[in-house]
Amino acid sequence: MILVYSDFLGLYTMDSVVVGGGSSDSRSGVSSSQERCPKQVSPIRGGGSRNMSPMGRVGSRNTSPSRQKVVKTKPRGLDEETMSTFGKAIHPDVHMEDNIWAMLPEDLLNEILARVPPFMIFRLRSVCKRWNSILQDSSFLKFHSRVPSHGPCLLTFWKNSQTPQCSVFSLPLKIWYRIPFSFLPQWAFWLVGSSGGLVCFSGLDGLTFKTLVCNPLTQAWRTLPSMHYNQQRQLIMVVDRMDRSFKVIATSDIYGDNSLPTEVYDSKLDRWLVHQIMPAVNLCSSKMAYCDSRLYLETLSPLGLMMYRLDTGYWEHIPAKFPRSLLDGYLVAGTQKRLFLVGRIGLYSTLQSMRIWELDHAKVMWVEISRMPPKYFRVLLRLSAERFECFGQDNLICFTSWNQGKGLIYDVDKKVWSWIAGCAHQSYNSQVCFYEPRFDASIY
Repeated sequence: MILVYSDFLGLYTMDSVVVGGGSSDSRSGVSSSQERCPKQVSPIRGGGSRNMSPMGRVGSRNTSPSRQKVVKTKPRGLDEETMSTFGKAIHPDVHMEDNIWAMLPEDLLNEILARVPPFMIFRLRSVCKRWNSILQDSSFLKFHSRVPSHGPCLLTFWKNSQTPQCSVFSLPLKIWYRIPFSFLPQWAFWLVGSSGGLVCFSGLDGLTFKTLVCNPLTQAWRTLPSMHYNQQRQLIMVVDRMDRSFKVIATSDIYGDNSLPTEVYDSKLDRWLVHQIMPAVNLCSSKMAYCDSRLYLETLSPLGLMMYRLDTGYWEHIPAKFPRSLLDGYLVAGTQKRLFLVGRIGLYSTLQSMRIWELDHAKVMWVEISRMPPKYFRVLLRLSAERFECFGQDNLICFTSWNQGKGLIYDVDKKVWSWIAGCAHQSYNSQVCFYEPRFDASIY
């Protein structure tokens, strides 16, 4: 048990996620290879007596203020204080009775394991047979669904020699994990997006356009039924965790043809529903943003936004004019009703800057809320024509430039900019999205 506890305190590696085995077009399990764990060392070395309690030294207790040792410390966060406290009590030579821990109640064990970072579960499965079958335990999944999310991650997807590859960067742990995607079919598909622990792909199986949904952690996947107008469409997926269902919205085709009706797949009905045709507009970009049960797209003619209401199935135009001298704009969804616009401003490379606006729904106008500091802008985009991607989740906005091998995160609430470590090791043609790892995310 000490081995597990040491890992829990932060000794993670790139190989800590071990996912293998193939999968058919149905629910499938995850097989874990039996890796030999390296020798673990306590991350924090404590010195002095093990029992620091005054009661632990009977007969030598001195309560005189002049004899007591006073240690002054700086104010620290809760996580740092907790780590420091735990470090004093951990010693590699402490013997823990196996028979005591073997009698740990099932519900308490599931409560503990449900709070372990999802990527570490694969490593813990090699502890014993009982833990190896944890992912098929409905009781564990029930506890897992109740605990707070592990936190946002970045999922990068690419193909290496036609073999799907995936890496996930955990923002809370600051570590990259490799998840093999060999369980997916050999199609020519691309990443649509992620929501609620599920990842959506679309592509061509021969000449047939198909859409599939998978859970990367459990390796369960399935293809969705064909649409009524089965062409290559712009798609976006949204998950309702409370209702334990998901929807996939198909708008215009990838070439901008708006004559196709909007279709919505409902996982509870397992079929596509045909809704209103999008009004004739000149789309500015194929990028879409979904927040507060509404889907938004940028339009040039008429200038502004097109909004699709999922509850009514109808489109509506919002005359929110874009900022002047906007070179390229990305719509980014925030929490609740917050909608952001991210783009470059300026006609010349020396005068360009990256700015962030928020839509004022009452005044129907964009209000500037932040600018990327010049030092970050120059590193992220060295050339005026440099291509970049931008996407967001939960008031976090991510900027990526794979030409420069850079990734940057902006926290709208904290107003903090931070680099993403390890982006230079990712593939040049990677597709990226935010991802929330969850074992309880169902593909049905």
